[in-house]
Amino acid sequence: MAQAVCVVSYGADVDSRYIQINRHGESTVDKIENSPREIRAWLKSITGPARLAVEATGAYHLELVDQAHQAGLTVYVVNPRAIRQYRESVGQRAKNDRCDARLIARYIDREHDELRPYTPLSARQRRVWQLLKRRATLVKSKQQVQQSLAGLTGLRDPLHQTLSRLDALINLLENQTEDLLKEMRLWELVECCQSVQGIGEVTAMALVIAFDRGEFTSADAFVAYLGMDVRVRDSGKFTGQRKLTKKGDSECRRLIFNAARTAGRFAFKPYLERFKNRGMKSTQAHVALARKLIRIAFALMKKREQFDPNRLKLA
Repeated sequence: MAQAVCVVSYGADVDSRYIQINRHGESTVDKIENSPREIRAWLKSITGPARLAVEATGAYHLELVDQAHQAGLTVYVVNPRAIRQYRESVGQRAKNDRCDARLIARYIDREHDELRPYTPLSARQRRVWQLLKRRATLVKSKQQVQQSLAGLTGLRDPLHQTLSRLDALINLLENQTEDLLKEMRLWELVECCQSVQGIGEVTAMALVIAFDRGEFTSADAFVAYLGMDVRVRDSGKFTGQRKLTKKGDSECRRLIFNAARTAGRFAFKPYLERFKNRGMKSTQAHVALARKLIRIAFALMKKREQFDPNRLKLA
Protein backbone atom coordinates (compact mmCIF):
# COMPACT_ATOMS: atom_id res chain seq x y z
CA MET A 1 0.00 0.00 0.00
CA ALA A 2 1.41 3.37 -1.04
CA GLN A 3 2.27 5.72 1.79
CA ALA A 4 0.60 9.15 1.73
CA VAL A 5 2.95 11.99 0.89
CA CYS A 6 3.10 14.69 3.55
CA VAL A 7 3.09 18.21 2.12
CA VAL A 8 4.58 20.83 4.43
CA SER A 9 2.80 24.19 4.68
CA TYR A 10 4.70 27.47 4.95
CA GLY A 11 3.33 30.94 5.58
CA ALA A 12 5.27 34.11 4.74
CA ASP A 13 4.75 37.71 5.76
CA VAL A 14 6.54 40.00 3.30
CA ASP A 15 7.55 43.65 3.35
CA SER A 16 10.02 45.70 1.35
CA ARG A 17 13.05 44.62 3.43
CA TYR A 18 12.35 41.31 5.14
CA ILE A 19 10.38 38.08 4.87
CA GLN A 20 9.14 36.26 7.99
CA ILE A 21 8.52 32.56 7.28
CA ASN A 22 6.86 29.96 9.48
CA ARG A 23 6.61 26.21 8.93
CA HIS A 24 3.17 25.11 10.08
CA GLY A 25 3.30 23.23 13.37
CA GLU A 26 6.50 24.91 14.52
CA SER A 27 6.75 27.96 16.79
CA THR A 28 9.94 29.33 15.28
CA VAL A 29 9.85 31.97 12.52
CA ASP A 30 12.73 32.47 10.12
CA LYS A 31 13.61 36.01 9.07
CA ILE A 32 15.42 36.57 5.77
CA GLU A 33 16.12 39.58 3.59
CA ASN A 34 13.69 40.18 0.75
CA SER A 35 16.36 39.72 -1.91
CA PRO A 36 16.78 37.19 -4.75
CA ARG A 37 19.91 35.69 -3.19
CA GLU A 38 18.40 35.16 0.28
CA ILE A 39 15.19 33.74 -1.20
CA ARG A 40 17.17 31.24 -3.31
CA ALA A 41 19.13 30.15 -0.25
CA TRP A 42 15.96 29.58 1.78
CA LEU A 43 14.28 27.61 -1.01
CA LYS A 44 17.31 25.30 -1.25
CA SER A 45 16.80 24.40 2.42
CA ILE A 46 13.36 22.91 1.68
CA THR A 47 13.30 19.16 1.13
CA GLY A 48 10.24 17.31 -0.08
CA PRO A 49 6.89 18.62 -1.33
CA ALA A 50 5.74 21.90 0.14
CA ARG A 51 3.17 24.66 -0.26
CA LEU A 52 3.72 28.34 0.42
CA ALA A 53 1.16 31.06 1.12
CA VAL A 54 1.88 34.79 0.92
CA GLU A 55 -0.32 37.82 1.39
CA ALA A 56 -0.65 40.02 -1.69
CA THR A 57 1.51 43.11 -1.07
CA GLY A 58 1.57 45.05 -4.30
CA ALA A 59 4.99 44.08 -5.68
CA TYR A 60 7.03 43.09 -2.61
CA HIS A 61 5.94 39.44 -2.72
CA LEU A 62 6.58 38.83 -6.43
CA GLU A 63 10.23 37.74 -6.19
CA LEU A 64 9.37 35.19 -3.51
CA VAL A 65 6.34 33.67 -5.22
CA ASP A 66 8.01 33.52 -8.65
CA GLN A 67 11.10 31.79 -7.30
CA ALA A 68 9.03 29.45 -5.13
CA HIS A 69 6.85 28.47 -8.08
CA GLN A 70 9.94 27.86 -10.23
CA ALA A 71 11.42 25.71 -7.43
CA GLY A 72 8.36 23.42 -7.53
CA LEU A 73 6.40 24.62 -4.51
CA THR A 74 2.64 25.03 -4.76
CA VAL A 75 2.18 28.74 -4.19
CA TYR A 76 -0.86 30.67 -3.01
CA VAL A 77 -1.23 34.45 -3.02
CA VAL A 78 -3.87 35.24 -0.42
CA ASN A 79 -6.07 38.31 -0.16
CA PRO A 80 -5.14 40.24 3.03
CA ARG A 81 -8.87 40.56 3.80
CA ALA A 82 -9.13 36.77 4.02
CA ILE A 83 -6.27 36.61 6.52
CA ARG A 84 -7.78 39.43 8.58
CA GLN A 85 -11.12 37.63 8.74
CA TYR A 86 -9.37 34.34 9.57
CA ARG A 87 -7.52 36.05 12.43
CA GLU A 88 -10.83 37.23 13.86
CA SER A 89 -12.44 33.81 13.44
CA VAL A 90 -9.72 32.02 15.43
CA GLY A 91 -9.61 34.74 18.09
CA GLN A 92 -5.99 35.74 17.60
CA ARG A 93 -5.38 39.07 19.30
CA ALA A 94 -1.71 39.65 18.52
CA LYS A 95 -0.83 41.35 15.23
CA ASN A 96 2.77 41.51 14.10
CA ASP A 97 4.88 40.06 11.30
CA ARG A 98 5.85 36.89 13.18
CA CYS A 99 2.27 36.20 14.24
CA ASP A 100 1.05 36.85 10.71
CA ALA A 101 3.52 34.32 9.29
CA ARG A 102 2.23 31.66 11.70
CA LEU A 103 -1.37 32.56 10.94
CA ILE A 104 -0.85 32.37 7.17
CA ALA A 105 0.82 28.97 7.53
CA ARG A 106 -2.09 27.73 9.63
CA TYR A 107 -4.60 29.15 7.16
CA ILE A 108 -3.07 27.56 4.07
CA ASP A 109 -2.60 24.19 5.79
CA ARG A 110 -6.34 24.03 6.45
CA GLU A 111 -7.81 25.85 3.46
CA HIS A 112 -5.56 25.03 0.49
CA ASP A 113 -8.12 22.69 -1.07
CA GLU A 114 -10.53 25.62 -1.47
CA LEU A 115 -8.00 28.01 -3.04
CA ARG A 116 -6.54 28.41 -6.51
CA PRO A 117 -2.75 28.07 -6.72
CA TYR A 118 -0.72 30.97 -8.04
CA THR A 119 0.28 31.00 -11.70
CA PRO A 120 3.04 33.48 -12.65
CA LEU A 121 2.23 36.11 -15.22
CA SER A 122 4.35 36.56 -18.29
CA ALA A 123 6.52 39.67 -18.50
CA ARG A 124 4.01 41.29 -20.87
CA GLN A 125 1.03 40.38 -18.69
CA ARG A 126 2.71 41.85 -15.63
CA ARG A 127 3.72 44.98 -17.50
CA VAL A 128 0.26 45.64 -18.89
CA TRP A 129 -1.30 45.15 -15.46
CA GLN A 130 1.21 47.57 -13.92
CA LEU A 131 0.37 50.17 -16.57
CA LEU A 132 -3.32 49.92 -15.71
CA LYS A 133 -2.60 50.32 -11.99
CA ARG A 134 -0.28 53.28 -12.54
CA ARG A 135 -2.89 54.95 -14.72
CA ALA A 136 -5.42 54.56 -11.90
CA THR A 137 -2.98 56.24 -9.51
CA LEU A 138 -2.54 59.20 -11.87
CA VAL A 139 -6.29 59.59 -12.39
CA LYS A 140 -6.83 59.64 -8.63
CA SER A 141 -4.00 62.14 -8.15
CA LYS A 142 -5.46 64.41 -10.82
CA GLN A 143 -8.83 64.41 -9.07
CA GLN A 144 -7.20 65.21 -5.73
CA VAL A 145 -5.24 68.12 -7.22
CA GLN A 146 -8.37 69.54 -8.85
CA GLN A 147 -10.41 69.31 -5.67
CA SER A 148 -7.63 70.62 -3.43
CA LEU A 149 -6.85 73.73 -5.49
CA ALA A 150 -10.31 74.52 -6.83
CA GLY A 151 -11.43 78.06 -6.02
CA LEU A 152 -8.02 79.36 -4.96
CA THR A 153 -7.15 82.64 -6.67
CA GLY A 154 -3.95 83.13 -8.64
CA LEU A 155 -3.47 79.44 -9.43
CA ARG A 156 -5.56 79.03 -12.56
CA ASP A 157 -2.69 78.93 -15.06
CA PRO A 158 -0.30 76.77 -12.99
CA LEU A 159 -3.16 74.39 -12.21
CA HIS A 160 -4.05 74.14 -15.88
CA GLN A 161 -0.44 73.35 -16.76
CA THR A 162 -0.19 70.69 -14.05
CA LEU A 163 -3.41 69.01 -15.13
CA SER A 164 -2.30 69.11 -18.76
CA ARG A 165 0.94 67.34 -17.86
CA LEU A 166 -0.97 64.70 -15.89
CA ASP A 167 -3.31 64.21 -18.85
CA ALA A 168 -0.31 63.77 -21.14
CA LEU A 169 1.17 61.16 -18.82
CA ILE A 170 -2.17 59.33 -18.54
CA ASN A 171 -2.44 59.28 -22.34
CA LEU A 172 1.11 57.93 -22.58
CA LEU A 173 0.26 55.03 -20.26
CA GLU A 174 -2.90 54.32 -22.24
CA ASN A 175 -0.93 54.27 -25.50
CA GLN A 176 1.67 51.92 -24.03
CA THR A 177 -1.10 49.65 -22.77
CA GLU A 178 -2.68 49.62 -26.23
CA ASP A 179 0.65 48.77 -27.86
CA LEU A 180 1.26 45.89 -25.44
CA LEU A 181 -2.22 44.43 -25.95
CA LYS A 182 -1.68 44.55 -29.69
CA GLU A 183 1.67 42.78 -29.28
CA MET A 184 -0.10 40.14 -27.19
CA ARG A 185 -2.72 39.78 -29.95
CA LEU A 186 -5.50 40.77 -27.57
CA TRP A 187 -6.69 43.93 -29.27
CA GLU A 188 -9.47 42.00 -31.02
CA LEU A 189 -10.92 41.30 -27.57
CA VAL A 190 -10.74 45.00 -26.71
CA GLU A 191 -12.76 45.77 -29.83
CA CYS A 192 -15.30 43.08 -28.85
CA CYS A 193 -15.82 44.77 -25.47
CA GLN A 194 -15.93 48.24 -27.00
CA SER A 195 -18.78 47.15 -29.26
CA VAL A 196 -21.02 47.27 -26.16
CA GLN A 197 -22.48 50.75 -25.77
CA GLY A 198 -21.14 52.30 -22.57
CA ILE A 199 -17.84 50.40 -22.49
CA GLY A 200 -15.04 52.72 -23.54
CA GLU A 201 -11.52 51.86 -24.60
CA VAL A 202 -9.91 52.02 -21.14
CA THR A 203 -12.66 49.91 -19.56
CA ALA A 204 -12.39 47.44 -22.44
CA MET A 205 -8.63 47.17 -21.93
CA ALA A 206 -9.12 46.56 -18.19
CA LEU A 207 -11.63 43.77 -18.88
CA VAL A 208 -9.30 42.13 -21.39
CA ILE A 209 -6.32 42.35 -19.02
CA ALA A 210 -8.39 40.66 -16.29
CA PHE A 211 -9.75 38.08 -18.74
CA ASP A 212 -6.22 37.19 -19.83
CA ARG A 213 -5.03 36.53 -16.28
CA GLY A 214 -6.82 33.24 -15.77
CA GLU A 215 -9.08 30.48 -17.02
CA PHE A 216 -12.69 31.22 -16.12
CA THR A 217 -15.27 28.45 -16.35
CA SER A 218 -18.24 30.82 -16.53
CA ALA A 219 -19.29 34.44 -16.63
CA ASP A 220 -20.19 34.21 -12.93
CA ALA A 221 -16.60 33.17 -12.17
CA PHE A 222 -15.36 36.23 -14.05
CA VAL A 223 -17.79 38.45 -12.13
CA ALA A 224 -16.48 36.99 -8.87
CA TYR A 225 -12.87 37.48 -9.96
CA LEU A 226 -13.58 41.19 -10.43
CA GLY A 227 -15.16 41.35 -6.96
CA MET A 228 -18.59 42.28 -8.32
CA ASP A 229 -20.37 39.25 -6.83
CA VAL A 230 -22.65 39.69 -3.82
CA ARG A 231 -21.78 38.49 -0.34
CA VAL A 232 -24.74 36.84 1.41
CA ARG A 233 -24.99 36.68 5.20
CA ASP A 234 -28.22 35.05 6.33
CA SER A 235 -28.96 33.04 9.44
CA GLY A 236 -32.38 31.70 10.43
CA LYS A 237 -34.88 34.54 10.21
CA PHE A 238 -32.10 37.11 9.90
CA THR A 239 -31.39 38.43 6.43
CA GLY A 240 -28.13 40.33 6.23
CA GLN A 241 -27.41 43.27 3.99
CA ARG A 242 -26.10 42.30 0.56
CA LYS A 243 -22.71 43.79 -0.22
CA LEU A 244 -20.09 43.31 -2.91
CA THR A 245 -17.24 40.98 -1.98
CA LYS A 246 -14.75 43.46 -3.55
CA LYS A 247 -12.13 40.70 -3.80
CA GLY A 248 -10.97 41.79 -7.24
CA ASP A 249 -9.13 44.84 -8.48
CA SER A 250 -10.70 48.12 -7.37
CA GLU A 251 -9.78 49.93 -10.59
CA CYS A 252 -11.63 47.39 -12.72
CA ARG A 253 -14.70 47.81 -10.53
CA ARG A 254 -14.52 51.59 -10.79
CA LEU A 255 -14.24 51.48 -14.56
CA ILE A 256 -17.08 49.01 -15.11
CA PHE A 257 -19.33 50.91 -12.70
CA ASN A 258 -18.74 54.12 -14.65
CA ALA A 259 -19.45 52.18 -17.84
CA ALA A 260 -22.76 51.08 -16.34
CA ARG A 261 -23.65 54.70 -15.57
CA THR A 262 -23.08 55.56 -19.22
CA ALA A 263 -24.86 52.48 -20.57
CA GLY A 264 -27.83 53.17 -18.28
CA ARG A 265 -28.50 56.42 -20.10
CA PHE A 266 -28.73 54.83 -23.53
CA ALA A 267 -29.24 51.27 -24.84
CA PHE A 268 -29.37 49.68 -21.38
CA LYS A 269 -31.75 52.19 -19.84
CA PRO A 270 -34.68 49.67 -19.81
CA TYR A 271 -32.54 47.29 -17.73
CA LEU A 272 -31.61 50.05 -15.29
CA GLU A 273 -35.26 51.03 -14.92
CA ARG A 274 -36.25 47.43 -14.35
CA PHE A 275 -33.68 47.07 -11.56
CA LYS A 276 -34.99 50.25 -9.93
CA ASN A 277 -38.58 49.01 -10.22
CA ARG A 278 -37.54 45.99 -8.19
CA GLY A 279 -36.79 48.33 -5.31
CA MET A 280 -33.07 48.84 -5.89
CA LYS A 281 -31.52 52.18 -5.11
CA SER A 282 -29.63 53.99 -7.86
CA THR A 283 -26.20 52.64 -6.87
CA GLN A 284 -27.53 49.10 -6.49
CA ALA A 285 -29.18 49.26 -9.89
CA HIS A 286 -25.99 50.47 -11.54
CA VAL A 287 -24.01 47.67 -9.86
CA ALA A 288 -26.53 45.13 -11.18
CA LEU A 289 -26.18 46.65 -14.64
CA ALA A 290 -22.38 46.52 -14.32
CA ARG A 291 -22.60 42.78 -13.66
CA LYS A 292 -24.69 42.38 -16.80
CA LEU A 293 -22.09 44.29 -18.82
CA ILE A 294 -19.37 42.03 -17.44
CA ARG A 295 -21.31 38.91 -18.45
CA ILE A 296 -21.90 40.29 -21.94
CA ALA A 297 -18.23 41.23 -22.31
CA PHE A 298 -17.17 37.78 -21.09
CA ALA A 299 -19.36 36.06 -23.70
CA LEU A 300 -18.06 38.32 -26.45
CA MET A 301 -14.44 37.67 -25.51
CA LYS A 302 -15.03 33.93 -25.30
CA LYS A 303 -16.61 33.83 -28.76
CA ARG A 304 -14.55 36.69 -30.21
CA GLU A 305 -17.73 38.35 -31.45
CA GLN A 306 -19.02 41.90 -31.76
CA PHE A 307 -22.06 42.91 -29.74
CA ASP A 308 -25.38 42.78 -31.58
CA PRO A 309 -27.81 45.31 -30.02
CA ASN A 310 -30.70 43.62 -31.83
CA ARG A 311 -30.30 40.65 -29.49
CA LEU A 312 -30.67 42.85 -26.43
CA LYS A 313 -34.05 41.95 -24.99
CA LEU A 314 -35.49 42.15 -21.53
CA ALA A 315 -36.06 38.73 -20.04
